[in-house]
Amino acid sequence: MLANSKELALGSSAPAFSLLGTDRKKYSLESFNGAKLLVIIFTSNTCPYAQAYEQRFISMQRDYGNDGVSFCAINSNDEKALPEENYTQMQARARTSQLNYPYLRDESQRVAQAYNAACTPDVYLYDAQRKLRYHGRCDDNWKEPTQVKRRELTRAIELMLQNKPIDFEMRPATGTAIRWKK
Repeated sequence: MLANSKELALGSSAPAFSLLGTDRKKYSLESFNGAKLLVIIFTSNTCPYAQAYEQRFISMQRDYGNDGVSFCAINSNDEKALPEENYTQMQARARTSQLNYPYLRDESQRVAQAYNAACTPDVYLYDAQRKLRYHGRCDDNWKEPTQVKRRELTRAIELMLQNKPIDFEMRPATGTAIRWKK
């Protein structure tokens, strides 16, 4: 089922979390204290939109990591409804895709609820004080990376690294609806 990201107030603080990563380490918001900017992506093993964007996120982490930008992906899908979303499958996905950022399991779905996440991928960009500065889509063409004309997440990261305000309209992310527990 298709969904759009829901509004979350710009300037709001990033909700705290403590989640297990596919590398078997626990991650919290404080795990990223050294990052100037933090990109949190609610994602999925099976969503075609999330899969289409995965290599773009890997490239952005590689391109901006030395500038103090950290990426973090969170999977909140109900594994009873979608067995392919379980922790073991997440570990396999992280290895196969060679993720260069933490991939975390939100089994309780409390973190997705705290962030008001709705779809995968749902993208949030936080500043050094962990205030929300960008929430929306990655770019304007999920299906054809070579046809992208507006790289919104890249533009937001670059503006923030230059200490400039985001100067464009934020458009909601579109993707597969998070599968909530019943």
